[in-house]
Formats: sequence, C-alpha cells, structure tokens
Amino acid sequence: MKPPDELYRFHVANLQAIDTAIKRVTLSLRAAISSGDEKTICAFVRLYALLLGAWAECRLCKLVYEPNGFNEQERTFIRSRSTQLEQWHTAVEIAFRKYYNVPKALLSDKSLAHSTYSQYATILDMLEKDLRPIIELRNKLAHGQWVYPLNNTGDDVAQKQMGALRGENLLSLQFKKALVSYLSDVIHDLVVSRPTFERDFNEHYRAIVATRCNLQRRDYKSYAKQMVKKYERGKAKRLRLFRAKRRLTSD
Repeated sequence: MKPPDELYRFHVANLQAIDTAIKRVTLSLRAAISSGDEKTICAFVRLYALLLGAWAECRLCKLVYEPNGFNEQERTFIRSRSTQLEQWHTAVEIAFRKYYNVPKALLSDKSLAHSTYSQYATILDMLEKDLRPIIELRNKLAHGQWVYPLNNTGDDVAQKQMGALRGENLLSLQFKKALVSYLSDVIHDLVVSRPTFERDFNEHYRAIVATRCNLQRRDYKSYAKQMVKKYERGKAKRLRLFRAKRRLTSD
C-alpha cells in the first residue's frame, strides 16, 4: 500500500488531468456552438457532464488525503461509506466534530455555536442541492445512458435525470463546475485549517450565491446566438481577406 503523501500526489495529478480534459471539451463545445453543429454539441455536453462528475469524485479523493487533514482511521471510515455523497457528508461531519470538539453528540445548534451550526447546515444544503445532481447524472452517463437515463432497476426512464440531461448546456455546466469548486474550497478549508475556514466562509458563500443567480438567469439561447453571429462575422472577414489576397496575386 502506498503512503498517504504519495496517494495525495496521485490524486492531485488525476485532478489536473481532468481539469485539462474539461478545458479541451469547453473549447470544442464553443466551436460546435459557433458553427451550429447540434450533434457535436449534444455529444460534448454529455462528455462535459461526465467529466464534471469525475472531477467531483477526484476532488473528494484529494480532500481525504490532504496533508494536515484526516488521519488514517478517519480516511478508512470515510471510504467505508457506500456512496460518494455519503463520503462527502462524512468528511464534513468528521471535520466539524474534530475542530469544534463535539465527539459524540448530535451536531445541532445546541452542540455547536449558532453561527457554526448555520455554516454546517449550509454546507449540507449545498451538498444536496449542488453536488447530488452532478453525481447522479454522472452515474447514468458512466453506464452509457447518454440519451435515456434509466432508473435503478433498468426498466424505465429516470425522469429526474432525463430532465436534468435535457436542461444541460455549456453555460449551465460551467456554472455548476464553479459551484462545486467553491464548495470544495469551503470543505478543504474546514478540513485543513479552522481559522481559514472561519475567515473565508462568507466570501466563498457570496461567490456561491452569485454563481447560483447566474445559473438561473443567464440565457443560453441568447449566448448561442451571439456565438453564431461572431462566427459568421469572422467567416465573412476571412472570406473578404481571401478575396483581397487573390486580387493582389492576380494583379
């Protein structure tokens, strides 16, 4: 078995590789949107969603092995949880119990200061609202369900994930990537440094609220139309330059 510091290095490298893949997919998606290539748009939106789920899982693995974070017993307990979401929940709970000295009691506004419990409840809410849908959609895509996500028994369409898949686009996925990144930063601070967590929590939360607003308000259709117009202007400009060059050559 590899030592924790080496496993941490592996997870960092994996996360960087997924980040690079997402950036490449983003470039391909923008090009497809500009040219109106619907089949390519559809394919790369699903690939982006799949990569985003993988990014979240790898970010959790990195978090579990952060230096000055969890000990080996805590890591083992986190990894024993049956789902990725449960592992996130467990990591957060362990960190709050350890840093706020609540070894056994239920985490509540009685065992924690009101402001601290509010932060705990906010993080759990973000895990449910922002992270759970990403994990669930990724699981469907990872099983090849790229057009019709199926329920757990495989005998009908999973309507919730079907609606989520149809609603995804480049803008929504970019905002969701930002949300998961901010959430990961909050939990990272909690695990590694209580003073940093308490100092920066409000700043991170303001960024999360602003990103949620953008996710709700930004109009993808208008964005796509602007991309197409920009592409057409560039295409016309290139054509004019080409014709001018031909005239100069012929003269």
